[in-house]
Amino acid sequence: MKLAIIGAGMIVKDYLTMVHDLPEIELNAIVGVEQDVPTMTELSNKYGIKKVYTDYDECLNEADIDTVYVALPNFLHYAYAKKGLEAGKNVICEKPFTLKLSEMRDLKQLALDKKLVLVEAITNQYLTNYKELKDSMNKIGDVKLIECNYSQYSHRYDAFKEGKILPAFDPKKGGGALMDINIYNIHFIAGILGKPKSVRYMANIEKNIDTSGMLLLDYGKTKVVCIGSKDTSAKIQTTIQGNEGSIVVNGPTNVLSDFDIDLNDGFSKHVDDKVNDHRMYEEFKKFNQLIADHDMDFVKQQLNHSETVMEIVDDALSSADIKLG
Repeated sequence: MKLAIIGAGMIVKDYLTMVHDLPEIELNAIVGVEQDVPTMTELSNKYGIKKVYTDYDECLNEADIDTVYVALPNFLHYAYAKKGLEAGKNVICEKPFTLKLSEMRDLKQLALDKKLVLVEAITNQYLTNYKELKDSMNKIGDVKLIECNYSQYSHRYDAFKEGKILPAFDPKKGGGALMDINIYNIHFIAGILGKPKSVRYMANIEKNIDTSGMLLLDYGKTKVVCIGSKDTSAKIQTTIQGNEGSIVVNGPTNVLSDFDIDLNDGFSKHVDDKVNDHRMYEEFKKFNQLIADHDMDFVKQQLNHSETVMEIVDDALSSADIKLG
């Protein structure tokens, strides 16, 4: 993979701490706005990124790249991913894919028409622990209840209450608890159960944005609640309850560091099969492989998954009367 990183924020800095473990990925460019130049220059020097750009079109036209990693604020994902695809580049786009289902479907069709790789960077779908968890689900019998709680008080909420609207709480920029933090829970659930029969989002809304909320998903015999909060904190864990036992995921669903299986007959097992300490390692290893192999069957599979997630998001936002963008 010959990569251009689009963005210079926290997620990019986090990604770069891991990328040396994947020497097959060539860091050939980084793109940002003028005010990002000092940061990008520092990152370029530290991690061996070949060239710094402040013009995305220039990068697409002249840089030695085959893939762009869109790691920008949520509301910019669609436009930058689309421009990358139109330029003939593979695209890795940070979560949430887009703000609207229609935008995601537009990108999907464009990528498939041009036979380009387009994937959403959503860590849990690629973690070995997640695969192990899915393989373990049959051990707990019929799954009745699932609760995912990702509640993490944000210091940006303090600024928000004082009237300073940062992107994480800006409806025009695709902010809010559902899109910023509960999206991981949605991916976690959709990857196991697919599309629900019904969706309802009970949100705490301040200044037209959800600062926390409970997403209710009905799968018939399985009832799911996904809690995402940026205005409160609680123990972050996921509990899956079956009639023959339970599985408890310790920590957030985007990390899935380990989980415990406890059965009614007394059997107990702790599972920790992570491949790398960094949550982004396995997804980018897979992305590099599928680009090298041009594995469009896998791309279609993952795009279908992301489309299901965006269908849930659309229904959730509509049910809470939240308008983004």
